[in-house]
Amino acid sequence: MSAPDGALADAKALLRVDAADEDALIETLIGAAMGVCERFTGLVLLAADRSDAVPVARGWQRLPATPVAAITSVAALGVGAVATPLAVDAYAIDIDAAGDGWVRLSAPVATSRLLVGYRAGLAADWPSLPEALRQGVLRLVAHLHAHRDVMADAGPPAVVAALWRPWRRMRLA
Repeated sequence: MSAPDGALADAKALLRVDAADEDALIETLIGAAMGVCERFTGLVLLAADRSDAVPVARGWQRLPATPVAAITSVAALGVGAVATPLAVDAYAIDIDAAGDGWVRLSAPVATSRLLVGYRAGLAADWPSLPEALRQGVLRLVAHLHAHRDVMADAGPPAVVAALWRPWRRMRLA
């Protein structure tokens, strides 16, 4: 994951780094911190188009990324990963109040997987992210930057988890 527009400047300001010689490192740390945030919260931070394969089943199938803004296509995924678009009346789609995207077949298909195209993400860009999530990412970047030469680490600061915890979505199996 690369650093979104504006994140590098924010991170450099927090780190009090003026020169450009550490830009590549800081961008890498931003990408890593955003990945940790997404795994911790269960949310895709920045909106992007995605396509994921879901198994064919009788009931509703939840899309893996959330929050979903739009479901744009559903196709049968055949042998050799060849996607064949399905007719609109062959499936149903839904996005619930929590932002989870769902797809269900309403007609039988001769495949075991569907390829679903959709757009998911909490914010359109870095400045639009909720402040707590942005600050958590930046504080984790600062932590990673300060401890980049340390082999054993106790983990990220508690303040990062405290900033992200209200956004955390957990699913019970």
